[in-house]
Amino acid sequence: MASLGRRRGVPVSRERGVMAATDCYIVHEIYNGENAQDQFEYELEQALEAQYKYIVIEPTRIGDETARWITVGNCLHKTAVLSGTACLLTPLSLPLEYTRYVALSAGALSVACAALYGISWQFDPCCKYQVEYDSQKLSRLPLHTLTSSTPVVLVRRDDIHRKRLHNTIALAALAYCAKKIYELYTI
Repeated sequence: MASLGRRRGVPVSRERGVMAATDCYIVHEIYNGENAQDQFEYELEQALEAQYKYIVIEPTRIGDETARWITVGNCLHKTAVLSGTACLLTPLSLPLEYTRYVALSAGALSVACAALYGISWQFDPCCKYQVEYDSQKLSRLPLHTLTSSTPVVLVRRDDIHRKRLHNTIALAALAYCAKKIYELYTI
């Protein structure tokens, strides 16, 4: 029997939160010939483009590559945000003679990371996913049907806010750096 969730008004099962079959796609590790790896990659690509809420990747090699790709994208995002913030806050916290060097290098790093993320990750369907590690959320997935003991589980998340954040901070850092460089060459 389903009841309404207390906070969001979403139907919730009184049992252990069983997930609908359309929310989860499993890339099974079944070797049917020489080009099994290509088949796994094709299945993953189809699942990413179909925008499943959860994607379980059983083949170890593809799962590890996908997790690394997502980790690199996360690192670029965080570096762009943190270095851009450092660029913008440095004038408030350091003496004037050090501000120029720290702020310009942090701003350049922020702009470079945001540009690299925009070029390499923005249009990749994998950038909409994060690797799920929460065992409580993983317990609701149909992982009992897997043959692998260490699958990689991807969860789809809206990334529009994080893209806006790192682009806004990188643009502000770029504007600050451009202003400081202009001031250096005009004085």
